[in-house]
Amino acid sequence: MKKLKYIFLLATILPMLVMNTSCDTDFEEINTNPNDPATVPSTLLLAGILRSSANEVQNYFLAGEAASCWVQHLGKPVYNDSELYIPRQGSIETFWNVFYVSNINNANLMQGLAEEEGNNDMQGIALVMKAYAYQLLTDTFGDVPYTEAGQASTTGNTTPVYDDSEIVYAGILDMLDDAMALLDGTGTIDAGQDLLYAGDYMSWKRFAASLKFRVLMRVSKNASAFNVESELQALVDSGLLFTSNTDQAALTFLSVSPNANPYFEGLVDGGRTNEWCLGESLVDYMLASDDPRLAVYAQEVGGNGSGNGYVGKPAGIANVGETIYGDSNNVSLIGEKYLEATQPAYFMSYAQLKLLMAEAAEKGYISGEASTYYAEGITASCLDNGVSTGSLSLFYSGGSTGLKQIAEQEWVALYMQGNESWAEYLRTGYPELPLAIDAVQPSIPSRYNYPGAEQSLNNANYTAAADAIGGDTLVTELWWQN
Repeated sequence: MKKLKYIFLLATILPMLVMNTSCDTDFEEINTNPNDPATVPSTLLLAGILRSSANEVQNYFLAGEAASCWVQHLGKPVYNDSELYIPRQGSIETFWNVFYVSNINNANLMQGLAEEEGNNDMQGIALVMKAYAYQLLTDTFGDVPYTEAGQASTTGNTTPVYDDSEIVYAGILDMLDDAMALLDGTGTIDAGQDLLYAGDYMSWKRFAASLKFRVLMRVSKNASAFNVESELQALVDSGLLFTSNTDQAALTFLSVSPNANPYFEGLVDGGRTNEWCLGESLVDYMLASDDPRLAVYAQEVGGNGSGNGYVGKPAGIANVGETIYGDSNNVSLIGEKYLEATQPAYFMSYAQLKLLMAEAAEKGYISGEASTYYAEGITASCLDNGVSTGSLSLFYSGGSTGLKQIAEQEWVALYMQGNESWAEYLRTGYPELPLAIDAVQPSIPSRYNYPGAEQSLNNANYTAAADAIGGDTLVTELWWQN
């Protein structure tokens, strides 16, 4: 798969680095080729880590069919088992492997190489990407391997223990603190390999700070254990948080396969755009507020320009082909912008940061006005979608009603960011979504089940983890959710 191309590149380069020594020192000097690297530069790994991560957060078989459908941003007029809460097990396996192998293991290697080079910036970037990967893993599974993860090549440990997710979150926060300290302009970042920020270490530092803000809000249910208030205020005071959409962590894909956005490759190039539509909950919410983003998020029924307006599909109809919603001509398909080849994958948006800051201010965690942050978040999301706020109200009520407003607007702003929209829905409890009509689970899923390979290859630790979280089911609640 394209996510692993850089591994094959390394496999080609590394054998060239194993050279026979000679007892004749002159021979060694004469036969040194200045065009052959003596060591693999740490930057060589960065593009692969970024690309594999971006591909996975835009994986339409999991982030789309599961997460985005479960928060009712999207729906499926056909092949809709996932809407009934039956996710693809192969896609869960891929998700686990991509973030442990293509991201964490290679980020460990990149960090070690960068340390040998004295390259602080690349060490910092490696830590940011590991923190990002671990947050996705613990957000979606609960307890996961952390303290013993990635040791197969060094200690031979292929059966790592699973750590309590609170330990994982503490480790994530430590990684981000270390990353911010290391990102000091010492060393070089190959702009060609840095698909996110083109070699700008300060942008990476802003990403680390903003990601830390998100992690702290995720664990704020246990605020005292993580010093949430003081840590959040310190981030606000640092001046390191995103300041505009330009700062946000969004990887822009290329215009052609195999490096285009996966939704373009799978749905547009694959001729499957009519297999996806918008969810009724999202469409109805946006229609009620006259939200200008709806015309970007969705196509009109029958195609843009038809004048037929916007219609979403109710969640989870088992025999959908027997209803009007089984005909894609009766529902709004995904908006053209979100099917473009170059549509970015968002690791974290500026709009989300501002809405999290609004929540933090309302709860008294940080200084500043919640109403200001709220308006800035909505405005940022609109601008990111190429529209003005128009008639969309920016009025903020405050109090518990205000917190509901913030959470609902974050839900809207996180459209097509399946994993993150799902996590934030679980954390805030908003919006109040209906259960899928023909659901096979008693509630909207709160996690993915562990991969089947873990059950067979790491059974003792898998069993202990499943027992610790209360059972390896899709509806086992995570400790931080509402």
